[in-house]
Amino acid sequence: MFGMASNRKLPVVLLIDDDMVSREVIATVLTMGGYAVHTAEDGNDALDLLDGGMCTPGVILMDAQMPGLSGNELIEQLRARSTAFLYVISGSGPPAAVIQAADGLLMKPFTPETLERALQQHVTQPEASPVTDEPVVSSTTLAELRSIMPESGVREIFSAIVSDLEKRHSLLAAAIEQGDSAEVRRLGHSIKGGCAMAGALQARRVGELLESRGDDLEYSRLVLVDLQAATLNLKRMLVAELSRGIDPAA
Repeated sequence: MFGMASNRKLPVVLLIDDDMVSREVIATVLTMGGYAVHTAEDGNDALDLLDGGMCTPGVILMDAQMPGLSGNELIEQLRARSTAFLYVISGSGPPAAVIQAADGLLMKPFTPETLERALQQHVTQPEASPVTDEPVVSSTTLAELRSIMPESGVREIFSAIVSDLEKRHSLLAAAIEQGDSAEVRRLGHSIKGGCAMAGALQARRVGELLESRGDDLEYSRLVLVDLQAATLNLKRMLVAELSRGIDPAA
């Protein structure tokens, strides 16, 4: 059933259908199942989404017959822009050439269970979280900081990092929504540099990923979860390791 794959990575779906009712029903079913869904009402609208970097789909659901750019011509244009698995969806028998050009066929009306079975083939195990791969803070760097400044100074440094990460999280979320991959990479670079200096290893790793893969906005959106986790772990470290810090629930 939909929503049962929360521990796995669901593919981003691009749905192209000129029929508003069909488009909204399918999009609603997918969204309720936890899928990130982008919709387009025609072929040109879909190409604009891909060209603008706002959508990096793992699966494309494409109506077989639409006004304007459609059929094999649209499939060719989608293939040039995406490596997504492409299903043709149709309420009547589409041309054989269209079926052959696509990767799969779903005949309308199909049930949510049928759609889920098709999409489950494209569910993958998530990438290992950078948060679990790194210590929160480098013990070597922490020892060096303690050797050159009082404990209050060390607390001040890491409290400032936590505050900065929380601000940058908001800026990153806004940049992702605006499709500004250059800003995502810039913010990632800043996070990486600042956190590396203080030995905040988890947050530094998140910054590296945002800098190197900022063009993939869907991936960057997922990395925001890791940034939140790295920030929370730093808060906890302030309390547990530095004896007097900030409230981890704040």
